[in-house]
Amino acid sequence: MEASKLDQLKIEREPETDSGPSRWPVLILVVIVVAIAAYWFFLKPDAAIEVRTAVAREISNQAASTVLNASGYVTARRQATVSSKFTGKVVEVLIEEGMSVEEGQVLARLDDSNVITSYDLAEAQLISAQNSLKETEALLVEARANLKRTQNLLERGLSSEAEMDSARAGSGFLEAQLGRKKADVQVAEKQLGVYQQQLEDTIIRAPFSGIVVAKNAQPGEMISPVSAGGGFTRTGIGTIVDMDSLEIEIDVNESYINRVKAGQKTVATLDAYPDWQIPCHVIAIIPTADRQRATVEVRVGFDELDERILPDMGVKVAFQNGVNASPGRAGVLVPQSAIQEDNGKQYIWRVVDGVAERMAVATAGERGKEILVTAGIAGGDKVILNAPTDLHAGVRVKEING
Repeated sequence: MEASKLDQLKIEREPETDSGPSRWPVLILVVIVVAIAAYWFFLKPDAAIEVRTAVAREISNQAASTVLNASGYVTARRQATVSSKFTGKVVEVLIEEGMSVEEGQVLARLDDSNVITSYDLAEAQLISAQNSLKETEALLVEARANLKRTQNLLERGLSSEAEMDSARAGSGFLEAQLGRKKADVQVAEKQLGVYQQQLEDTIIRAPFSGIVVAKNAQPGEMISPVSAGGGFTRTGIGTIVDMDSLEIEIDVNESYINRVKAGQKTVATLDAYPDWQIPCHVIAIIPTADRQRATVEVRVGFDELDERILPDMGVKVAFQNGVNASPGRAGVLVPQSAIQEDNGKQYIWRVVDGVAERMAVATAGERGKEILVTAGIAGGDKVILNAPTDLHAGVRVKEING
């Protein structure tokens, strides 16, 4: 009885159902995160391999056709240190180094105070001479009229021979005086012209168009066309070079001058730009030899001038075999560490837009610490040095030069 009562007191429970949120989306999300993390950790698509690079240098085949190599300097056929015609004090300098000037442009001015004083005096003397001439001309007109009247009176018997002689003498005297006064006026004009030219000479102008390469005087200094000694007097305002007249002067050993001919093609290489080959030609061979050095001077002209060519630059010149010979492309030079080998074949890694690219190449021997590559790459290409073993085509690389 009591057991049945206890059973009535039990609470009936509903069967449990899986009505909560599903766990599958969470599991899928976890798997995706783990996969992305593994991909970034192992593959690192944005990680760039650090490499060192060098630039391939293009060279010409001039060595094959070169009959003579010589060294010289760039010179200007038209160069002048501009000075004054007389000794004077500089009051204004209008040039600076590197300035372009035109022919006739004012470069400097000298003190003209003394010249102006002399010019004013000469001008006053000219005015006085001109007035004196006018006075003499007026007196001569009067004397000629008096001579004519006296002659009329003498013909009518109203005047004597003495009066006629006096009138004739007076007219002749004034005519002679008029000639002298005209000469005085001419002298005064010449004198005024002298001082006017001296005034013009106080203005120093450019004798031709060019570039100022040196400024030698400052306002307040004395300048003279000749050296005055002591170092206190300058001999020039500045130096101007006509850049269109640049050429190369070379002293060729007389033993090899037979290899040089007028008009012969040459290739010049400036010491400042060793990778830049400049087409040139022989202008002239100076027909005399230097007895002391046993050399003959040769003038070489540039086929085309460039602003990088400057006076007094050192230059090496390769004289070509024949007048019509011209340099051509032979290949490019790269460091030896850029060349790789695989199964007996040579290749090179180059960088294109930040990505490594493998290129098969053909080489033609060593040039010091460099290799001459005749096919596969071009001048200016960036090649990878000591390429890492894990480098492969298409991988991003980062240059760490410097």
